[in-house]
Amino acid sequence: MTTDTVFQTITYAIDRGRARITLNRPEKRNALSVQMQQELERALWLADDDNRVHCVVLSGSGQDFCSGYDLGQYESVAPAGSEHRRGRRSFDDDTWRLEAAQRNRMALFDMHKPVIAQVHGRCLAGGTDVALLCDIVICSDDARFGFPPARAQGSLPNQMWLYHIGPQWAKRLLLTGDLLAGPDAAALGLALKSVPADQLAAEVDALADRLAMIDTDLLTCNKRIVNMGLELMGARTMQRLAAEMDARGHLAKSREQFRKNVMEHGLKEAVRMRDGPFGDDVVRR
Repeated sequence: MTTDTVFQTITYAIDRGRARITLNRPEKRNALSVQMQQELERALWLADDDNRVHCVVLSGSGQDFCSGYDLGQYESVAPAGSEHRRGRRSFDDDTWRLEAAQRNRMALFDMHKPVIAQVHGRCLAGGTDVALLCDIVICSDDARFGFPPARAQGSLPNQMWLYHIGPQWAKRLLLTGDLLAGPDAAALGLALKSVPADQLAAEVDALADRLAMIDTDLLTCNKRIVNMGLELMGARTMQRLAAEMDARGHLAKSREQFRKNVMEHGLKEAVRMRDGPFGDDVVRR
């Protein structure tokens, strides 16, 4: 295994025809900071440009794949901005910043080589924005997928749920913020496969080994034709609309109340207040 580039919030290494990118903030359950999203984009394009790499395996360190966005950055008082730069005060400012962050994540969709998301533990909120832009999701049976912030804070700034599981299940999960367990996520098409946790790494590596035997030019052809089909079904336009709809959602009274709860009680308690009334929020099919 070779490590070519040092990052601060992710790890990057090349091993047997794959680039292994690991979200590496385990103390924050791999919450997506602005820096992590920027480093992830840089690592993805680095892998796409490397002739040794046939695919990317994206995983998370510690107990979870990714717990969501780093709310410590996003739920503070919005800065007014300098004289010559945007703040986050207006609807358009918010949309602009959401679209800027979305461009980092869209590298997963736009890069030529396939990306396998290796998901364990929690894959929540921003974690789903990342995982569902990957080409293939393989998860452990203990994985949990969902977007709980939809209960109070806004809508989803990326929207691939519809294309994976159809309109009714997308609505069922997004209207409530409830979660799907790994086996049900696989049964519905949110993931390709769910396996016991101790078999997850081997399952992903077995697929990566097969991809490593295929000419990268052919991998590109077959990834891009499927993604072009998604684009013809509106997937790219949907992502742009999702960012704008999230900015609209940020105007909801519940979002302002959540922010007040963060300021008065702290982030952990604000999340408990948001999710507590829902009790056991894992959907049973």
